[in-house]
Amino acid sequence: MTIKAVLFDFSGTLFRIEPTESWLRAVLTEAGVALSEPKLTLAAEALERAGAQAGGALPAEAPAGELGDLWAVRDHSAERHRAAYTGLSRQVRLPDPALHDALYDRHMAPRAWSPYPDAAEVLAGLRERGVAVGVVSNIGWDLRPVFRVHDLDPYVGAYVLSYEHSLQKPDRRLFALACEALGVDARDTLMVGDDRRADGGAAALGCGVHFVDHLPVDRRPDGLRPVLDLIG
Repeated sequence: MTIKAVLFDFSGTLFRIEPTESWLRAVLTEAGVALSEPKLTLAAEALERAGAQAGGALPAEAPAGELGDLWAVRDHSAERHRAAYTGLSRQVRLPDPALHDALYDRHMAPRAWSPYPDAAEVLAGLRERGVAVGVVSNIGWDLRPVFRVHDLDPYVGAYVLSYEHSLQKPDRRLFALACEALGVDARDTLMVGDDRRADGGAAALGCGVHFVDHLPVDRRPDGLRPVLDLIG
């Protein structure tokens, strides 16, 4: 297999969202809401169990009822994505109801995301080898500003975001759109992601697939480097 293009997932692959407690603390500070340290810690733990932070932990218990139905298609549109995550957040009592939307807004801020330590090195290495790069993400908002702020946008030739197409991985059509945008055949393309079900859907199109571990940034310093070895 001659790899002419590499598709990357976003969250847990190239970037990692800030820890739940930092996320909550930043929103409380910006809103001018005071919360004791013990209460802040408890609220952060509850939000994490609820799966309220997009890009963070999945819900400890699968959402049920209308919220469960919404959760299943959350990445199909910006409206569904916000409704699903604020719905999970609202399961946790916070000092001000407006904080739930503020938490959602915070998770879209470029400063809430950190690239993995080897992301720039690997993307630059692919460019040097003449390999095209695309980003294929299940998401409900425009992540391009995150790449621009962290100086990774110049390496990306195409962004295929689920909410812009009303499709979500593992639907093979999303990967096909990325290959088409890059002008490559799926059989010459490698998909790199952290979700075996969602990102593994690229295999149905004929892409190669490589998985990385969704770990905190400081615990995965070189998880992307094997991609360069696969390219040769």
